[in-house]
Amino acid sequence: MREPRDPQHPHAPAPRRRLGRAARSRTGAALAATALLGASLAAAGPAGAAPAAPAAAAAPACSEAYRIEQKLDGGTTWRMCWHYEGYSGLVLDDISYQPAGEPAPIKILTSAKLGQIHVPYDDGQAEYDDLTGAGFAQGLLKMDPAECPGGSIKTVSVPGTGEERPPKVKGLCATTRARGHAYRMTDPESSKVYQAQSRDLLVYTVNQTGWYEYITEWRFASDGTITSQVGATGTLAPDDYDAGDGRGWPIGKRSSDYATSHAHNVFWRLNFGLDGSPKSRVEQYDSKTTTRPGGTPTTKTTRTKVTKELAGDAAPHRWWRVVSEAGRNKDGHPRSYEIVPGHTDKYAGRSYTKHDVYFTDYRKCEQFASHNVRDCGRGGGKSVDKWVNGQTLKHPVTWVNIGFHHIARDEDQEPMPVHWQGFQLAPRDVTAMNPLTPKELSGHNGHHTPQG
Repeated sequence: MREPRDPQHPHAPAPRRRLGRAARSRTGAALAATALLGASLAAAGPAGAAPAAPAAAAAPACSEAYRIEQKLDGGTTWRMCWHYEGYSGLVLDDISYQPAGEPAPIKILTSAKLGQIHVPYDDGQAEYDDLTGAGFAQGLLKMDPAECPGGSIKTVSVPGTGEERPPKVKGLCATTRARGHAYRMTDPESSKVYQAQSRDLLVYTVNQTGWYEYITEWRFASDGTITSQVGATGTLAPDDYDAGDGRGWPIGKRSSDYATSHAHNVFWRLNFGLDGSPKSRVEQYDSKTTTRPGGTPTTKTTRTKVTKELAGDAAPHRWWRVVSEAGRNKDGHPRSYEIVPGHTDKYAGRSYTKHDVYFTDYRKCEQFASHNVRDCGRGGGKSVDKWVNGQTLKHPVTWVNIGFHHIARDEDQEPMPVHWQGFQLAPRDVTAMNPLTPKELSGHNGHHTPQG
């Protein structure tokens, strides 16, 4: 028999194990040996692993073992630090981007990590917060070199396994992967074709929770784009084949076994530090198209400054950007990053999953979008929706929510193909031109009239 979710489970991750959904419910005995609330969110592993955020964009302030630096096609260099926490797993810190021609690294993010993986089942009999309630971080899996072609696998100290010393797992891959075209253009003057193939820096881990294996992937492109996505794979839990109430899908021979449908609601927590300063601003853009009888439709785009905390809903022709208050590009335009959500199946069952993006003012205690393990004090609330209370945004933290409704299929057996959900951060005016612009076209900034 399934056990319901225990909303009062102790705030500590569970030991790694392969279990079905019924066995993933928390009990005090299973968690007592791994209580590490005081250390898991603050500790970064060995000395030097947790970098301090610098006041200005500079080389990452961490030891060599916790530093990632990669030069890509076109001369772009990405730099960052990493550490590993007892609930979030992989955390990337002090992320900067230096295209060719820029005299110094451009700071983008102070930290970037998962903010929660919330998994409710359609029949209402089970619901999990995989990061803070199901031992996600302790489920870090060892990688074979074949999983990290052309790259290096870094050794991770995993906190909170109940052992005398944290185990060391070769579980973080840093490599490059082909992206395809970075650009293609036919010059109207000479008919010359300008094109470039490029590679991305790829950083990822694999964490096992129950029967699922989550691939947490960060991609850094030579044009400044950051892509983050989570891929769910592994296998269907064998004790889930009991959904005979219309909330599952027939798996196996004929219609005797039904795999229970469920959702994966993935949250990311992004602490921007554009140009080395936490004092960014947030803007929302909405475009409206008006039809005119006998004429061509017109579209008007309006900007709304988001000055107070916001729970935002995606809509056609709506987008947000985080804007630097500390730096501008060579054209004099403020640097910013646009949030580009991927496809999402918004889950309406919980208040914190009803919105696509949240902007909250920074508080150290606000770390997880649901079942937050830090004590935020009286009235602080345990989920991100409770933190949006009209406070002025001085140091905005961005939360992105992307949902996936998993209705199982025959092809999920076995192993399950990876299904991805994620978003992009697209540079907007970070550089004055495409940072990969060929030298012959470098004068084509602003108005340019082809000759002939």
